[in-house]
Amino acid sequence: MTLTVPPVPAEKPVVAQPVRPRRRNERPAWEEPPTVAGEAAKGITLGGVLLVMLVPLWIVVVTSLSTRGAVNRAGGLVLWPDELTFEAYRVMLSDPTVRTALVVSLGITAVGTVVSMVVSVLCAYGLSRSRSPGHRFLLTLLIVTMFVNGGLIPTFLVVVGLGGYGQWWALILPSAVSVFNILILRAFYASTSADLIEAARIDGAGDWRILWSIVLPTSRAVTAVMALFYGVGYWNSFFNVMLYLPTESEKWPLQYVLFTYVNRGNGMPGSVNSGFGDQFSQTAPLSLQMAVVVLTLVPLLVVYPFVQKHFRTGVLTGAIKG
Repeated sequence: MTLTVPPVPAEKPVVAQPVRPRRRNERPAWEEPPTVAGEAAKGITLGGVLLVMLVPLWIVVVTSLSTRGAVNRAGGLVLWPDELTFEAYRVMLSDPTVRTALVVSLGITAVGTVVSMVVSVLCAYGLSRSRSPGHRFLLTLLIVTMFVNGGLIPTFLVVVGLGGYGQWWALILPSAVSVFNILILRAFYASTSADLIEAARIDGAGDWRILWSIVLPTSRAVTAVMALFYGVGYWNSFFNVMLYLPTESEKWPLQYVLFTYVNRGNGMPGSVNSGFGDQFSQTAPLSLQMAVVVLTLVPLLVVYPFVQKHFRTGVLTGAIKG
């Protein structure tokens, strides 16, 4: 008896369907389509946040440009411009204390940012190399200092013991390093292509050459963001001045001058109140205070737009790659 095997039907060829590229404005499949209520809620929320940020800034600027009469009629802060004048800025910039404080703040910010970036970059690069001797122990030690520290009094005693009382370097070195910033830099440096670094080593490049020619050029975004963080920290710092330069008025930075204006109301000895007589009597103390506030904001407003584009690339990429 002969068994007949039926023929196996030929399979149809599988044709790959072309993948339609997603348009730029097209939402992913897992996102729900927008609703009118959702879009309205987003607009109202963003508008409210924008008003919360811009209204205080507007009030500060308008008050700094208002005359004494306009400030008296408003009963304090001025919301709507009335009798605008630049007298407060002229009186403020004519004060040698304010001019000196502005130069001191710029110098401390520039020098402190350079010192902090040099230390942070070198430390982060060393910790990012897995073959560095003792890098795990040092990394653990740094992380511990984020949660445990000696406190204010031991820090003060150490700085004073090293001769830092009354010296400008006491405003820089005690806060020169941020472990958080080092960890972000380390995560970014660790993600640098190992093949690229190995090729550089084969060509005879050392660690200094690799850091300068390969790692830093490929991490400009995160470096710019960290520099901005350090710069803003130095520019806004005034607490260390209270600790180490309480009586050295010629060494005060601008932020401490602002703190003195606001804390003492009409001003401080040797400042605009006591040096300008009739000029100061025609200018509202509140206008002078707001003028100093505006002066402290101008450098940040000038620098921030040039660094803002690096925030998403620098901080998020450095965190995600780590």
